[in-house]
Amino acid sequence: MSNASELDGLKVMVVDDSKTIRRTAEMLLKKEGCDVITANDGFEALSKVVDYNPQIIFVDIMMPRLDGYQTCALIKHNQNFNKTPVIMLSSKDGLFDRARGRIVGAEQYLTKPFTKEELVDAVKQYAINR
Repeated sequence: MSNASELDGLKVMVVDDSKTIRRTAEMLLKKEGCDVITANDGFEALSKVVDYNPQIIFVDIMMPRLDGYQTCALIKHNQNFNKTPVIMLSSKDGLFDRARGRIVGAEQYLTKPFTKEELVDAVKQYAINR
């Protein structure tokens, strides 16, 4: 096994309606020692946030029913989770999307497809505060 990582046991949630993205992120993060919870839409994510209390949440912007902005806003409006870092995922690298992500309280923005380095660096940036 790899040596103990600074991310060992860190609870990370990945919310995306793409099974491929969820699987990829889960695999990369598990290799770093993270405990990964996945959800395929905002509604599933909100119930799992309450159940698992993840320390970092990745949310896809484009999802059916409840999009990433709405999901992020709901997480940030809950006093139990408003300090949890939320990182938006999007296939578009638009200034407007980034601004809108900031408005709903997202800490960061990753463009898909992301690299292993981008994903792990984003997690590490917020893992130090735990």
